[in-house]
Order: sequence, then structure tokens, then C-alpha cells
Amino acid sequence: MKKKFNPGDWVNTPNTKATDTEQNPKTEPKGNIKKQAASSPPKSADLQEVEEIVSQIEERSIDLTANYSEWLRIGFALADGLGEQGRELYHRVSKFYEGYNAKECDDQFDKCLKSNGSGINISTFFYLANQAGINIPSAHIEEPERKKEMPNLPDSVFPKLPEFLQSVVLHTNTNEERDILFLGSIVAISACLPNVYGIYGQHKVHPNLYLFITGQASAGKGILNHCKHLVNPVHKDLREQTTKAKQQYEVEMAEYNQIKKNDTRAEKPEKPGEKMLYIPANNSSTGAYQLIADSDGKGLIFETEGDTLAQAFKSDYGNYSDGFRKAFHHETISYFRRTDREYVEIERPCISAMLSGTPKQITSLIPNAENGLFSRFMFYYMNTRYEWMDVFANSDRGDLDSYFQSLGETFYEYYNHLRANAPMAFELQDHQKEAFNGFFAEMQSKYIALLGDDFIGSVRRLGLIAFRMAMIFTVLRSFENGTLENPVICDDEDFDAAMELVKVLMKHSSHVFSELPEEVSQPKPKNLKEQFLDALPKTFNRQDFLKMATILGIKEKTAESYITAFVKKNLLHRPKQDHYIKMTG
Repeated sequence: MKKKFNPGDWVNTPNTKATDTEQNPKTEPKGNIKKQAASSPPKSADLQEVEEIVSQIEERSIDLTANYSEWLRIGFALADGLGEQGRELYHRVSKFYEGYNAKECDDQFDKCLKSNGSGINISTFFYLANQAGINIPSAHIEEPERKKEMPNLPDSVFPKLPEFLQSVVLHTNTNEERDILFLGSIVAISACLPNVYGIYGQHKVHPNLYLFITGQASAGKGILNHCKHLVNPVHKDLREQTTKAKQQYEVEMAEYNQIKKNDTRAEKPEKPGEKMLYIPANNSSTGAYQLIADSDGKGLIFETEGDTLAQAFKSDYGNYSDGFRKAFHHETISYFRRTDREYVEIERPCISAMLSGTPKQITSLIPNAENGLFSRFMFYYMNTRYEWMDVFANSDRGDLDSYFQSLGETFYEYYNHLRANAPMAFELQDHQKEAFNGFFAEMQSKYIALLGDDFIGSVRRLGLIAFRMAMIFTVLRSFENGTLENPVICDDEDFDAAMELVKVLMKHSSHVFSELPEEVSQPKPKNLKEQFLDALPKTFNRQDFLKMATILGIKEKTAESYITAFVKKNLLHRPKQDHYIKMTG
């Protein structure tokens, strides 16, 4: 019987870093290379020709696999060109990496053989070898590898979306502009759907989304700013509430100051918080948490420069990355307010995030593929365009700022309606649940084979993201149809749209993932005690070890205590007085 796929397993990804080998797929092996039969003929490449190139690599001790993504590409190339006979060559090329692991190398090649359709062929191997200085026949390098173009969101999806979202992308000039405005809009909206929730993996979840749009400088990411107009009325409303609360507070404080001298039991008014939708990324951790708490655990981080958040996370005072990760799953955020000496808990935070920046800014925010922050984001990778864009296109239609402001007024009506309503549950239909489980079970198997276990978290959280997207679409459609009821039943068109969109976003996420640096654990520097032991000769006496202690700047009494400890731990053997034998290498 086929095991039923359980979305509950996806909500909180287990920590897979159990061993050093798991943390670094290319760490030092503990056994010999697994010998594989290589009886099958090469698929397309000349085996002898590839072997000659590998021999050149060995003679010159060249490491082609220092970059994790290059290691994967070489595996796919050899698997595609040589089949099983590429396995031994993969090991021979990989062994020059300082953390080479025979078992992990075998496991990866198994995945490469099963991938069928990775899009990488043997020419990639020739190209990378040539880039490393290996002499390659010109026939193999006439056309150097071109950078893979990332797909746009499917054209077929947009006519089926709720009319409000169709209006969002109505006046765009390119498919990428359309995609960016659409994604930015649903993220902004995801922060402003109060009282809407669904049950996913036996957890109550809200529609909040995290998105990172990436591309080269001047790629056109700035169009995202229009998306803020959709929710500006919500932010303005919250700020007006704050202004009124402050005015009332001042009145109450004046009354309090008048009567406190005569009435010792008079209660001092509580100062109101700063309610707002937009949470500034450039903030201290306490400041960010305070603003979120003041706004009832809700907020939107909207920054067109991803570095702003990255720099905050890197500072001692501004590192609220832990709370940021927790907010994705509505986990309680706790912090201590030093000013008031008060311990505060933010229960069920509902934060959305819209960031953009260059690929380097992603690395600055998310230093490696193993970082848990990566899997919480949708990614959209903009292709580099070299043609000049017509800056006057559609100018007869007016400016987009005014257009989006009018859309914002419409959405504000939706927001007020939801705010006044009781909590509303979003539900998938039974056939949708079955299709959902089947789809993501297949995606999980595929991407584990392609990218390894570290990408599991992204696949699973993209399941949750798809659920949240369907929630947003159906709520908007219900408003338009006048059918908003509790529970809110997912429309088939909205379900299908979410699945199609996530299928493409999965490709974008995998592309960004493959370009992130692999986490390499740095060996801890040896302490003075370890240095002392390593410096001692195989056999020595007291005079010898005191001489070495002086060189290392170790005091005599300290050196003597070290020697005593070494003897007790059987690191040294003392067969007779003033004679020591080191038992370690």
C-alpha cells in the first residue's frame, strides 16, 4: 500500500544535521570507495576521451568541485554522457575536494542517474574542464554554456485568477513585470486578511507569505513599490488609530496629573502603542518586536533592498532573525523590554515579508543553503535583459501609482469587511486534498534526487505556501461573487492556479538554492593545551617538555599540570621516572 502523504510533516521541518557527514555532503569518508560494476556502454560520449581529460585533472590535482553547484553539474554531465561508467570518473574528479566523501559521492551519482531531464549533458563537463585550464578539443567547446533562463509564471493562469488580481497585472509591459506585480501584490494582501485561517497539518495557519525577488541591478525590481499602494489605506488607518489613541492619552494624562495629588489611588493611563502595517526592517530586535506587539502581532516588512534586513540581522542589537523565522509558522515570539523591565510574549504573530535585491544580497541575508530562513521564502529570479525597454509604453493609460491607489481603495473595503467579521475557516475540497498530497509527494521525490536532503524544507514549506495562496485567491473571489461564507470552500480554479504557480516557483527556488554557498564547518583552533601535546616529541623528559613550554609561552607549573593530566588520560605513558612516551600520533 502506498504511504499516505501527510502535510503535517511539513510544517516544522526536522533538523537533519545529525552528523558531520550530513552537514557537509562531501566530508572525509570513513570507508573505501564503493565498487560498482561498469558493464553498461557509454550513453553518448567517448569514454576514452573523457578518461584522458580526467587523467589531466589528476596529474595537475585540479579541484573542479570546490563549488557545490559545480559538483552537482559535473555529476549530471557524466551521468548523462556515460551512464554507469561515469561513476568512477565522478569519484576521480571529486577526490581533490578536501572534504571528499566516497559514500556521499556515490549517493549523489545515483540521484544523477535517476534525474533524467536535468537539462545538463556531457558538454558541461568539457566546458568546466576547459575553464579550469584543461586542453579540450575545440569541437567540444565551440559553444560555451549559456546561462539557463528561468521560466515565467504560466500565461494560462492569469485569466482564471480573481478579477482583482487580473486588474493588478492589467497594465504591465512584459511577462516579468506581470509576475513581479502579481507576486508582490499577493504578499502585500497576505498581511491584510484578518480573521481568515485554515487548518494545515493540524495547525491553524493564516495567509502570510514571504517573497524575495532577485535579479541584477537595474533589472526592474523597483516596480514592486506599486504594490504598497494596495495596502496603504490599511497602514493609514492604523496610524490614524494611533493618533487618536495618543490624543486620548494626553487628555487622560492631564486629568491624572490634576487629581493624583489628592487621590493616591488614581490609576495612571497606559501609553498607547504605535500601530502600523509597515514594520521597518532597519530596526533593533526589541524595536521590531515592540512594533509587532503594538500592532496585535501583525505587520508587513516591505523593502526593495534586501540588504536592509540583512544588515539588521548581522548587528548585535538588530538580530531578530529568530523571531522572523518563528513568525512564518505563527510561533510565539518572546522578548524582554529593558526600559519597562517587562517580559513580553507575542502569541500567533502574522508577519508577511516582501524583499528584493541582487543574488549577492540573498547570500548576505541567507549565508548558506542549510539556513532555515531560505525555505520560508518564495523566490523569483529575474532573467537579465540586454535590450532597451520602451520607457514610454502605455503612457497614454496614465501613471501606475494612481491606478494602484484606486485598487487600494477597493481592497480596503474587503479588509474592513473581514475585520468586522468573525473568524472564517478556509477549506480544501476532498478531491483537492488528494491532488495536493499527490503533487507534493512527487515534487519532494524529484527535488531530493536533484538537490539532496537540504532542499526538503523548501519543498515542504512551498506546500504550505500553495495552501496560503489558494486561501488568498478564494477569499478575493468570494468577495467578487458575493459568496463569502463560513467556511470558505476553495474554488477549483483557485486551487489549480496555486498548484501551477508553485510548480514554477519551485524551479526558481531550486535555482537560487543551487547558487548558495554550501555551509562548511571550520575546524576549531587548537587551544594551548592541545598545541603543547602536539608539539611534544615521541619520547621526552622533564627538561624537554619544559623547553617546549617556554617556546609556547606556558608557565612551568602549568606545563607540569598538563603532563600529569596527559598521563592520567593515557595520552602519555611514563615507564619510569622522568621518561615519557607519547601514545598519540
